[in-house]
Amino acid sequence: MNRFLDTIDRRVVIADGALGTQFYAQGIPFSRCYDSLNLTDPVAVERIHRSYVAVGAELIETNTFGANRARLAQFGLSHRVQEINRRGVEIARWVAGADRFVAGSMSSLGKPLEPIGKISIPQAIEIFREQAEALIEGGVDLILLETFTTLQEALLALEGAKLAAAPKNIPVWVQMSFTDEGKTLVGDKPEEVARRLTEAGADGVGSNCSMGPQILLEVMERMARVPGIRLSCLPNAGLPQVLEGRYVYLTSPAYMAEYADRFRALGVSLIGGCCGTTPEHIKEIVLTVGGKTIERQSIGEIIHLTDIDREPEHLVETVSEQRTFMEQLRSDRFYVSVEIDPPRGVNSDKLVQGARLCKAGGVDCINVADSPLARARMSPLALSHIIRDNVGIEIILHMSCRDRNVLATQAELMGAHALQIRNILAVTGDPPTLGDYPDAKGVFELDSVSLTKLMTALNHGMDLSGRKLDSPCDYAIGVAINPTAPDLGAELEKYVRKVEAGAMFAMTQPVYELDALENFFAKYTGKKLPVMVGVLPLRNTKHAEFIHHEVPGMTVPQRIRDRMYQAGEAGPNMGVQIAQEFLREAKTMCEGVYLMPPFNKFEMAVDIIQVL
Repeated sequence: MNRFLDTIDRRVVIADGALGTQFYAQGIPFSRCYDSLNLTDPVAVERIHRSYVAVGAELIETNTFGANRARLAQFGLSHRVQEINRRGVEIARWVAGADRFVAGSMSSLGKPLEPIGKISIPQAIEIFREQAEALIEGGVDLILLETFTTLQEALLALEGAKLAAAPKNIPVWVQMSFTDEGKTLVGDKPEEVARRLTEAGADGVGSNCSMGPQILLEVMERMARVPGIRLSCLPNAGLPQVLEGRYVYLTSPAYMAEYADRFRALGVSLIGGCCGTTPEHIKEIVLTVGGKTIERQSIGEIIHLTDIDREPEHLVETVSEQRTFMEQLRSDRFYVSVEIDPPRGVNSDKLVQGARLCKAGGVDCINVADSPLARARMSPLALSHIIRDNVGIEIILHMSCRDRNVLATQAELMGAHALQIRNILAVTGDPPTLGDYPDAKGVFELDSVSLTKLMTALNHGMDLSGRKLDSPCDYAIGVAINPTAPDLGAELEKYVRKVEAGAMFAMTQPVYELDALENFFAKYTGKKLPVMVGVLPLRNTKHAEFIHHEVPGMTVPQRIRDRMYQAGEAGPNMGVQIAQEFLREAKTMCEGVYLMPPFNKFEMAVDIIQVL
């Protein structure tokens, strides 16, 4: 019997945490080839390995995540596959010693396969075999295929790795990444992924990276339905927040450890962390589940992010307000907007019906997000036009700088203007690394400040190059602010620059306590703009914990989380009540509210505004 498999079948084994984000924390930029550090800076690699061993990690992953021929070619290192991988094993083994396990880390090719790309199926299998062979020759205890986003490529990697591993009886474990809907990018369900990989010869399966632990809890529950399966889970420490130009992960070690015990209760035997996890996270996980036997039992309610109730009834449209958006926002009447995210496909019927429900319930405006969290969705401009035409309600269009250069952004703005979509919220946008296509290239030629300047120039009849337009535009320019930002000074400074660039109104991130709002307004001394306060009603205690621990830029105070926990099954009603209580007080300080009903629960927004 293989030593690793014998151990994993008897008890929980604790893996290490992030390598890449730990290199980044040391000041090594993401643009570097981290795998080549095995040759150029082995001390940096050894230092991280030792930090995980020091807190009790039993499995150390080699620094070879992207050390395959296809990925290394981007750095001109494709001829050094053998050298980089063997050196990676040597460093890990030196630190791990004889008692701990060393896993040879392998991931995707980072390039599309045929027919879209140029890499053929046989070539892909050979590339994976080549790397696995180098790792095995170096002396790994197992091959760990990780962060695969499509089942097709994971199966090819498994085939290539098994060709190298089978003759020496080396286990091959496969981990995939899942979206916030609990599926792969192409819609494969976790239980189907687990079954297919197991049937193809994987010695164990699981998930890593993805988002934070709460999403992967549901994935593990579904994988556990496959009889006799070995499971692993190495989640991210939530999603990163960009703070002072650096990525920061906010999920606490205690929160990660709590979910580690829930994973164990589902039968997960290999537990660790991925992006953003630190030795402190792994230490807490070791203290909570290290060495314990695995279990299989029900853990109660699991949040379903795709939970959608029946479609709202078709409601008769009412006559829209005749005054412009900015006129209404500056009036004495409190203004109400509700956010709708574009669909993941091409059917927008349910969202149109949701907009009708909102309008009939007293909502003044629908704001349409631009692929939040870098998830591929329908064009927000297309959905905005569909809702405006079918519902007859005002629209605020979010516009991100992530996907377009100056030329494309200006074209999109002019297209929106021609379609009568003229209220624009300028946002920088989440980096592609968070989304469905982590290898996609973010543009970010503009940011929220320079996008605001572009719209201001267009309103004056000129583009950024100073060229005159045939006629000026009339955008109502909005910007985002975060009253609960960790670095409030930096947030205030950026808000001042947005106002100076021509911002006309502001919309806040979700806020749950009046003190945060009062503190922000008290410290802001610039020109006052109409502000719409963000309110995200909570569905249940898991939703509250997810928002607080795993979503960057959002904070749910402990007392609010305690109330949601105490509410139990009455969570949705409590979420509405909390939002109403906050809104009664906040309305005296703001000109409007920006409601973000979770999981398309538009009726929650309608219920909340009954207090107005």
